[in-house]
Amino acid sequence: MRRVITTLAILLVVVVAGMTALVLLVNPNDFRTYMVQQVKQRSGYQLEVSGDLRWHVWPQLSILAGRMSLTAPGASQPMVTADNMRLDVNLLPLLSHQLSVSQVMLKNAIIRATPDSAARKPQGAPVGPGDSEPTTAVNNGWTFNINKLRIADSLLIWQQPGGDEFNFRDLNLSLNQDASKQASVELSTRLSRNQRNASVNLKGQMNVAQYPHRLLGQLDELNYTLDGANLPPQGIKGTLSGQAEWNGDKQQFSLAKLQLTANDSTLEGSAQGRLAAPQQLNLALHATSLNIDNLMASAPLGDNAPAQQANVMRTPVIAEPRMRSNADSPLNALDLQLSLNADAAVWRGLALSNVQIDASNQQGLMTLNKLQGKLGGGHFSIPGAVDIRHPVTQVAFQPELENIAIAPVLKALELPESLQGTLSLKGDVKGAGLSVAEAKQNWQGNAELEATNLQLAQLNLQQMVRRAVARVSNGVTNEQADDQGIQQLSGRISLKQGVLSLPDLQGGSSRLAVQTQGHIDVVKQQMDVTINMLLRGWQGDDRLARVLNEQTIPLRMYGGWSNLQYSLPIDDVVRQQLQSEAKSRLNQWLDRQQPAKQ
Repeated sequence: MRRVITTLAILLVVVVAGMTALVLLVNPNDFRTYMVQQVKQRSGYQLEVSGDLRWHVWPQLSILAGRMSLTAPGASQPMVTADNMRLDVNLLPLLSHQLSVSQVMLKNAIIRATPDSAARKPQGAPVGPGDSEPTTAVNNGWTFNINKLRIADSLLIWQQPGGDEFNFRDLNLSLNQDASKQASVELSTRLSRNQRNASVNLKGQMNVAQYPHRLLGQLDELNYTLDGANLPPQGIKGTLSGQAEWNGDKQQFSLAKLQLTANDSTLEGSAQGRLAAPQQLNLALHATSLNIDNLMASAPLGDNAPAQQANVMRTPVIAEPRMRSNADSPLNALDLQLSLNADAAVWRGLALSNVQIDASNQQGLMTLNKLQGKLGGGHFSIPGAVDIRHPVTQVAFQPELENIAIAPVLKALELPESLQGTLSLKGDVKGAGLSVAEAKQNWQGNAELEATNLQLAQLNLQQMVRRAVARVSNGVTNEQADDQGIQQLSGRISLKQGVLSLPDLQGGSSRLAVQTQGHIDVVKQQMDVTINMLLRGWQGDDRLARVLNEQTIPLRMYGGWSNLQYSLPIDDVVRQQLQSEAKSRLNQWLDRQQPAKQ
């Protein structure tokens, strides 16, 4: 054991002594000109290194440099600047006066992917084919191989020509490549814009043999988080994986075998797009579960939703609340094609199934060719258009509902759940805004509807009529069993500036006929609706029974929703009808007596 320890100690001393001697004998500044020439020859880029180069021997033999910059040919700004650069070099090639760089590390770098930092050809220069390979460097006895790249605590400035500038901060990149140009990549960064924050961490594999013309890769895992203005309080978190391809000449990308999660939503499919103007994105997605409420800032809380913890970051007192503006929407500069099928979805508490969306966007004008699905035992279809090319969003929809339960829809629209039954509707609406509040106030349109099995909450129309008649007279009775609400009601309705007008809805059941008219103000939460009811089956006093079996009785509901008033004037109806009948009979008697006087 002592011999082993002694041997290791001798080897360590020899290595340390050899490295010390090498550091003393080799001046790293001798490599400065070579590095600049090699970068210029291989890529055309201009490398500048400020200050003296110095050795760093532990834990890796390295060359330390001060501020550096890398500028593309003809660019007005450098593509890369860094306060510190470290070159990890291989020891053995130095013995033969060769520089073999195993890793380049940049710290506090600024990387610009902007029009000002892009390479520009001189005027009149010949244009080569897009797939041409870079020229091979002349062999002068030196080697220059880089297998690893590290970028730490840096900034990436990305801007498309004519587009906005995006600053990706806290950029950390690790890239390792082998002799066959297969690279493994790890990257993390964050982006803050318009009071929203995004952070990304990814791991993947790349084939960089055809860079910069083409990149092929496997996105093993990408973790992201989004939070801030107009996003859910808990933010949006998820993962992304798939097979990726980038075409640098055409600025196009594609993702196949895409797997995406966003909070508790799960999607799969493919994506294709183009970053150069006009920007394009084609999405073909399938969702096993899609919880839209968990991805929206304004989604209503469910009945069983837990209380929100008071851990949301407060904005500074000096910050003004930011108003939502269409100018911030990426759809204004994007051509989008979306095909989405969802097995199950949740929107404003409604459990949807078999949702199908086929939509396209042309720089702010979105057309919903298909938006349909199932809700309970019913079906809905809401094609239309959404225009965000103006400061105020304009919408136009042609909704078609078939056997949709009314009470859940009322709850989703933040209206009182005072009506139960099923609804079928076909209409045409348009207006300004997309939120529920804006729809209530700004939308207008008309629709033909048919409702079945209607029941007013805590109201039995037949009982109300019988009790009102009993207060007027005990000479008649109605012993027939109550129908379960109104079996059928149909007619035309209209919506304008939050007022839902019911000009003439008619229907009823086997023993009850109804005719409804009035209006409901969903903004002021007031209503004035009259239900004219004809209840059959009265028995007893022949004259009164005949009157009640033929005369409609008006039930008026009016006032605010929180203090609704009712009016059921049975005595006035009966008295007026009896007076009319008595007057008619008197006129008939007078007519019969007229000839006798002559």
